[in-house]
Amino acid sequence: MKRVGAVLAVVGLLAFGFGVDAWAAKDDGSKVTIKSPAPGAKVKSDVEVVYELVKGNDATHAHCFVDGEYQKGWKGTVKGMSRGTHEIKVVAADKDHETLAAEASVTVEVQ
Repeated sequence: MKRVGAVLAVVGLLAFGFGVDAWAAKDDGSKVTIKSPAPGAKVKSDVEVVYELVKGNDATHAHCFVDGEYQKGWKGTVKGMSRGTHEIKVVAADKDHETLAAEASVTVEVQ
């Protein structure tokens, strides 16, 4: 049991030494803006997400998440959302598909 406590203490000190930013996404200077849909928009279950990505040093493309769930194969339209309130987030990503700090989100109401 003492060994577990010692390991946790070391991990805690390492985390303290690096700070929270050690696990934060890299800020490469990119910027993401969602042009459409507008915040609070009432939409259908399929909605086209129009966004602008100003690429920084590492960004090559963007990923989309709905309610925190990655939308694999997303090509600009989010499909099949259930009725209710949902958060759509667009996040800058690099060539290795690692997400970067730049992101934008909107909350929409699916009717």
